[in-house]
Order: sequence, then structure tokens, then C-alpha cells
Amino acid sequence: MKYILLTVLSISFSLSSLAQVSTITPLNNSFDSELIKNENYEMTWFMEMDTAKIEIGKINTEIKRINNNVLIVTSVNMNQAQTKWVDSTIARISDLKPIYHSSYNQQRDMVLNFKENVTGYYFDKRTNTKSEISETTVGSYFDSNIYPQLIRWLPLNNEYHKAISIFDYNPSAKTGIIKAFIKHVEKGTVPENGDRDVWIVKMTDDISENKAIMTFYIDSNTRQIIRQEVDMEGRKMIMELTN
Repeated sequence: MKYILLTVLSISFSLSSLAQVSTITPLNNSFDSELIKNENYEMTWFMEMDTAKIEIGKINTEIKRINNNVLIVTSVNMNQAQTKWVDSTIARISDLKPIYHSSYNQQRDMVLNFKENVTGYYFDKRTNTKSEISETTVGSYFDSNIYPQLIRWLPLNNEYHKAISIFDYNPSAKTGIIKAFIKHVEKGTVPENGDRDVWIVKMTDDISENKAIMTFYIDSNTRQIIRQEVDMEGRKMIMELTN
């Protein structure tokens, strides 16, 4: 899902230096696994142009508890594309230690298996080239595809500032263990819907070299993601929960 958001816009602004904060990993994790529920929800994806919002697609997310694991499947249907993007993640539900990640779209297919090393393959459909993946990793980390969901289940408060250790594979950029950063958390309301109390969580990550600012509006009672924004050099994408 994050790959789709970050490839739509060019990125050229920078943030100020990041403060030193403690890092969340599967071995150092205070999330509440009881908040992980079976659910299926849809968000409408908009591009903000001047004062108008132009719909560009739909994002469907399904979360399932399966025995001791959690499965998260995200499907993106673009209005101007004939095929959809599908990302699947499996993690151990007790600590969200990654087990499996697959990602399929019209440009490439990718499968990652998380054991002592990260193995799998990357198939570039543009060049018809398949590469085997074998990455040696040291330390504890989450799959990069799960951290936008992980923040829903953390003990959020106004003083909550953390880094999140994640593994990300990208043959054209930095591959390996990197970080996402929870920069600011505050109580507030959803734009255009002030009746709903939410946690407003602002984040960056090393995937975008900390140049994209992602803002999540999370219902303070249900922990459902109501709205997500991605800001890049004055341009904005918005994902809103479909009624």
C-alpha cells in the first residue's frame, strides 16, 4: 500500500532532523493485540487539486485473525488502471513478528518469507526479469507493510513519540532494516467531520527518506482509521473511510 502512495507524487522537500526516541520492535512492543479484530473496510482515495478533491481509486482492507497469526490484505483499484494492486501480510499476532509478505501489481510481483533470513523473489514485469531474494538481517523488526496498522493498536497519548523498526525490500532504493517515526500525536477531530474524536498521528519513514508526511486520523474509541493524508511538497493525497 505504501508503495502506491509514494510513487504517485514526486518528493523534493525535507524535514528537520529527527529526535532520538526509543524504538518499537516485536521484542519491545507495547501494542494491544486485543484491538486486532476481524474487519473489512473500504477507503476512497482522492488527489487534492487546489480546493477540489478528485477521486482516483478505492482501497479495500481485510484483517483476519487466523489461529496465532493475523492476515492483512489490501487491494487497490485505480480508476484509470485495468489491474489492481494487492498486498498481503501475515504476522504472529502476539508480537507482530513478520512471517510472509506478497505484493502484486502491473509493474512487478514480490514475495518475502521471513525466517532467519528474508527469502523470496522479485519479478520485474517491465523487463521480464526475476530475481531471487536472500537478505541477511540482524535484530528485531516488523514488515514495512504492517506498520500503518500497528499504530492503531499502540497506547497513543499526547506524549507518544517512537521509532518503529521495519524491513523493506526495494531493488531500486535502500533495502533492509530501516525505521518509521511517530513524530506527533494529539487529540482532535476529523476535517469535514468534527463530531468524531480521534487521535491525530503524524509520521514519516525512511522509505521516503522522511520527506513524505503521513497523517492518520484514528477513532479514539474504536481505533478505526477514519482518514489518512499524505503530504508532499504542497501536494496532498487523502484516503477517507467510505460510509
